[in-house]
Amino acid sequence: MGWQVRQSMKLYKQLADDLTLLIRQGTLKPGDRVPSVRETSRERGMSPATVIHAYELLEGEGLIETRPRSGYYVGNQAAAPIQQPRISRPSPRSTLLDVSELVFEVLESLRNRSVVPMGSAFPSPKLFPLGKLATALCTSVRRMDPWSTVEDLPGGSAELRRQISRRYLRAGAAVSPDEIIITGGALEALNLSLQALTRPGDLVAIESPAFYGCLQAVEALGLKAIEIPTHPMHGVDIAYLARILDKHTVRACWFMTTFHNPLGALMPDDARKSLMELLERHDVPLIEDDVYCELYFGTQRPKSTKAFDRKGLVLNCGSFSKSLAPGYRIGWVAAGRFARSVGRRKVMSSLSTNIPAQDAIAEYLRQGGYDRHLGVLRRTLADQQKSALNALRTYLPEGFTVTRPEGGYFLWLELPEHVDTIEVHRKALTAGFSIAPGPIFSARREFAHCLRLNYGHPWTTASERAVKALGAIVRS
Repeated sequence: MGWQVRQSMKLYKQLADDLTLLIRQGTLKPGDRVPSVRETSRERGMSPATVIHAYELLEGEGLIETRPRSGYYVGNQAAAPIQQPRISRPSPRSTLLDVSELVFEVLESLRNRSVVPMGSAFPSPKLFPLGKLATALCTSVRRMDPWSTVEDLPGGSAELRRQISRRYLRAGAAVSPDEIIITGGALEALNLSLQALTRPGDLVAIESPAFYGCLQAVEALGLKAIEIPTHPMHGVDIAYLARILDKHTVRACWFMTTFHNPLGALMPDDARKSLMELLERHDVPLIEDDVYCELYFGTQRPKSTKAFDRKGLVLNCGSFSKSLAPGYRIGWVAAGRFARSVGRRKVMSSLSTNIPAQDAIAEYLRQGGYDRHLGVLRRTLADQQKSALNALRTYLPEGFTVTRPEGGYFLWLELPEHVDTIEVHRKALTAGFSIAPGPIFSARREFAHCLRLNYGHPWTTASERAVKALGAIVRS
């Protein structure tokens, strides 16, 4: 069964690539009808679901469009595709960080509910089944064993850890519940992992650009960071990392290998395998920020790097905040051979994470509602990505590039180099919307002409107006 799913994934990408080539060559021109799903399925020997997935991918890229009761047609934007941003080229030297003040300034400005939240780090709370979670909370509290409020304190709810372990198994990783420590969101899991692996002055390898929470954690612990070039589609440059590990004593890597924030990059399986082989040779642990792993648009959840870990080197950090319950602040770390050390730091820092919230999520997972919710959420985010990309094509001036992730809810834009996105950020707030400027994702405040956009909120006329205003600001 697993082989069939992997084969299906290869087939839909091959079909999408073949049609893309025909469109780029002009064999299929704007306005031409694309062969129907039934025709392509019959001619290619593919399932209709595989064909539809390929067509949805092309639609997301603006190459084709759907016409009600008519079928698929080559889109008007097909002749002028949006290019992907370039791979980053950070300095090979390590650095002490000083980014927190800038990050706090930007984040503080995003709290106004009247602002269109394209700079936010969260999807819309309206996308989550909060009513059903409340019902699960009531049920779990009524059934709660009083002793569990004491016995589950250090590691977390035994039932929730079992449920998380089962989800790892479905994703190709064998993770014991005893290896899992429940935390107050993924950020606590990531910080505890970094504390367990490093001491002040140690060197940590991070992505470029990097999640600003990673930058703040490295700064707070007095660590030095060395940035690894990161491809907008495939993630970190493993050959570059290999050269760094040969030259420097790196205590840990902190990478987001699945739908990277802010790029949206997804590391392929063969690259994950190569990454683990490299880290095993040097005995360097990996803190894997995996909070977006459930938000894929394809037919199968991408494997985590944890699935390729044979020596317990991966500390895989997850969360329900981005996929189910943002306000519950329930995350975890599957800490491998470092579970005891991370667990002790959890006890010393906060002892435990809210037990009733853990039990509520465990109850919801046990009832089977999570996968149904995720199916709806993934389709919604995929549709919202298409709307965002179409708006960017319509309103932004020429000369920009943008990523097209296969999951998550972020787009990374590279604008002409004279554009200052800190200034864009300030003008955007005046115009009633937000963006996340590139420098908050850099140890050296680079990416001044780049920005991150969140399409994780329902696409409305206000969203459309915001992108139109962004285009006007960039032109000015």
